[in-house]
Amino acid sequence: MGIVKFFSRLPLPLLYLLSDLAYFVSYYLVRYRRKKVWQNLKNSFPEKSKHELQKIEKEFYVNLCDYAVEMLKLATISREELTRRMVFKDDRILQHYKAKGQSMLVLASHQFNWEWLLAAGNFSIPLDFVYQPLKNEFSDRFSLYCRTRFGSYAIKRSDVARETIKRKNLVRGIAIVSDQYPGLKTDKRYFTQFLNQQTAFFLGTNQLAMLAQYPVIFAEIRKMKRGYYEAVFTEIASPPFSKDDYTVLENYATAVESLVRENPAGWLWSHNRWKKKHERIKK
Repeated sequence: MGIVKFFSRLPLPLLYLLSDLAYFVSYYLVRYRRKKVWQNLKNSFPEKSKHELQKIEKEFYVNLCDYAVEMLKLATISREELTRRMVFKDDRILQHYKAKGQSMLVLASHQFNWEWLLAAGNFSIPLDFVYQPLKNEFSDRFSLYCRTRFGSYAIKRSDVARETIKRKNLVRGIAIVSDQYPGLKTDKRYFTQFLNQQTAFFLGTNQLAMLAQYPVIFAEIRKMKRGYYEAVFTEIASPPFSKDDYTVLENYATAVESLVRENPAGWLWSHNRWKKKHERIKK
């Protein structure tokens, strides 16, 4: 961790020079997941020309490399600097429910930079976040260290139901970034149309909303310029939620797609998002 913190203390302008170098290496030399990214972009935007897709592709790799150095910076960045760089442009809905003593589910997407959002020290409410432990022990420890530096509480995905009940008397937000592929054998999936494709989402997100009966807030993240982001919070679903009501997932998928279409280069295209496309809902 010592060598990581050493590089983390470098000023961001210098880290972005490293990001520029990483972009050249990953895009032109190593060609990191280029086939998967291109396939995902072509399937998601069949209406776009090759030139348009190539522009999105290159901008995505710039953002991906910026994300890497920004994650590194989280190890030592001050609360004040992070608050200045990750601005909550509109969090009135969070303030509204906080005043009512009401906890919330806060859903985000893999829109850069979601890590700065989860770690931000300027949430108006205490924040719990749901995570899947990483196989690499160092990466797992580093990720948790960065995300919890300013007081966020980590909940393992396998413990989310237990922890939700255990902490039900605390007014807080439970943050979930759940737009990746539900790839574990135990994951129950919900399929819906998303970016012109049948797409699997975690059914567990819907089940958690039903269990908690909390209002569901979507966090829209936008990159304003290099190193600066804004987040806007909007309510996408309100309880009561019943067992066969999939409003939460449908509205979440719609909100994520709208944000991706607005800024396609800002989403995580290197993820193998569409491993399987045609299955029935597994309850």
